[in-house]
Amino acid sequence: MIALRSFLRRSVAFAFWSKDDGAVIAEALIAVPFVTLFAVGILEFGNILWERMQIDAGLRDAGRYLSRCRPTSPTYTSTCSESTAKTIAFYGTQSPAAGATLRVPGWGPTLADITVNPVGADGTFTIETAHLYETSPLFGWLGIDAITISASHEERYMGW
Repeated sequence: MIALRSFLRRSVAFAFWSKDDGAVIAEALIAVPFVTLFAVGILEFGNILWERMQIDAGLRDAGRYLSRCRPTSPTYTSTCSESTAKTIAFYGTQSPAAGATLRVPGWGPTLADITVNPVGADGTFTIETAHLYETSPLFGWLGIDAITISASHEERYMGW
């Protein structure tokens, strides 16, 4: 009986090593880290593009607000301000509720991140910003430096 058991053990072990049963596991152990890294990279770059799109939308909204501001005159006091335009850019509204979230995390409420260049001779003004992207640890691990998202929007001043 002991001889039969040892024979079966040897034949089962030999059969396991002679077949390709472990090849799938070995290939998976090699491929999965690369596929995971690739998928996380796609998600990270997708997030960068999403933040850029949100910043562009904020600058466009602020530019539209400023383009329709009526200038102060002897008979009219303008209620428009750059700080209101910046609030619109950061939150999407000129009067955000308490605890409102920013359009883009980290881009915001100090009102110093946006620069409004005055109306030029051609009747347009430019509103611009630069935002330091808050990366995941993946970029640091890969040795990728900090990413700055820069955007600008040009709008024709219309007044009313």
